[in-house]
Amino acid sequence: MKVATKAYGLIDVDERQKIIFPQGLFGFENLKSYLLLDAERQPFYWLQSIDMEQVAFVLLSPFLFRPDYELNISNEELAEIGINAPEKALVFSIVTIPPDGSPMTANLQGPLIINRDSRTGKQAVLSDARWKTKHDIMAELAATGNA
Repeated sequence: MKVATKAYGLIDVDERQKIIFPQGLFGFENLKSYLLLDAERQPFYWLQSIDMEQVAFVLLSPFLFRPDYELNISNEELAEIGINAPEKALVFSIVTIPPDGSPMTANLQGPLIINRDSRTGKQAVLSDARWKTKHDIMAELAATGNA
């Protein structure tokens, strides 16, 4: 299928790249269909809305810069998207790249969880005080020795 994207213009995509968020994402509850695309620079990804070309998010696995990251989510919440085993889940943080050159941050409080098999997802809200909406990715990489 052909989809207009913010990052790449009109592209051909495989149906298997489609992810459905039945409840949408916070602030974008009306947009439910997205594509998970590789970004030009790894380890980043794009989450591109299928319905609105200008809505796209940069994603990153939080485990890359916070190996101690924990998802304290109930089994009931995971069951909403059909996850009954940890290996079925893909976990991403939404990344903010400010245009003014200030630090790139990741939202660890509101991770995206995607069922690998059914390609359905949800955005969770974690109550653990360690996880904020703006974690400085490069500072945290340097702190863990992974810079």
